[in-house]
Amino acid sequence: MKVLVATEKTFAAVAVDGIREVVEGAGYELALLEKYGSKADLLAAVADADALIIRSDKVDAEVLDAAGKLKIVVRAGAGYDNVDLAAATSHGVVVENTPGQNSNAVAELVFGMAVMAARNMYNGTSGWELKGKTLGIHAFGQVGRNVARIAKGFGMEVSALDPYCPDSAMEEAGVKPVHSVEELYKNNKVVSLHIPATAETRGSVGYDLVTMLPKNGLLINTARKEVIDEEGLRRALADRPDLKYVADVKPDNAEALESEFAGRVFFTPKKMGAQTSEANINAGIAAARQVVAFLKDGVDRFRVN
Repeated sequence: MKVLVATEKTFAAVAVDGIREVVEGAGYELALLEKYGSKADLLAAVADADALIIRSDKVDAEVLDAAGKLKIVVRAGAGYDNVDLAAATSHGVVVENTPGQNSNAVAELVFGMAVMAARNMYNGTSGWELKGKTLGIHAFGQVGRNVARIAKGFGMEVSALDPYCPDSAMEEAGVKPVHSVEELYKNNKVVSLHIPATAETRGSVGYDLVTMLPKNGLLINTARKEVIDEEGLRRALADRPDLKYVADVKPDNAEALESEFAGRVFFTPKKMGAQTSEANINAGIAAARQVVAFLKDGVDRFRVN
């Protein structure tokens, strides 16, 4: 059986070596499609693949139609909105992600941006410290838990909202559970977003929530741009000159926001949460192991469709 690794943004060489060791060690063939120039290249490469490992590459109905033998797609990373889950299900293809493999990398970026924003983007003026400030974590998954761990080192007071996580798990991590989104935003100077982009969350963070933040509030988004109501965010920043927004997911109206609110917004040039060598290696090798476990034994522990 053939395992195809298709990555426009390539894995590190060490990660590829690890993937090869796992896949070929299990007796499967490994094929690489790196930095491919067009979708046609992907369509051709996937035609005889039994398994597909991707990063941010898009797997839609057209790709699935071309993949006549495909049994599983593993997204090396936590988010999987680049895969059409309904189309995969209709084609009988299992879709998995690799949760937790890049969570520390994302969490560290949260604090890199938090310090920068608190210090007024390093413009030479007086800012504020994170110690003693309140931090609200919007979704307490693997990334949120790492954010909480690091926040404790900064001496922050941490609370979190996640209807799918029991209060006891938060309390064990030294985090105060909250039970409404309004409570989370009203009572925390810094809010860190980690919700997935779903039908119920898309556009859910907008004017009403952002303007609930206390004075000099800071919203950090390392989740998905789709969860932000961008026009609502723009109005909130206009009405509240004390607020700041930083993200590693550049919004569609980034140019307008940067022009209108210079010094109060910051966006990385591309999504960089998982852009560390450690996360790259961890996620790639985890994806390979999950492919082998599925092909050999039908294990689908991380299935998302």
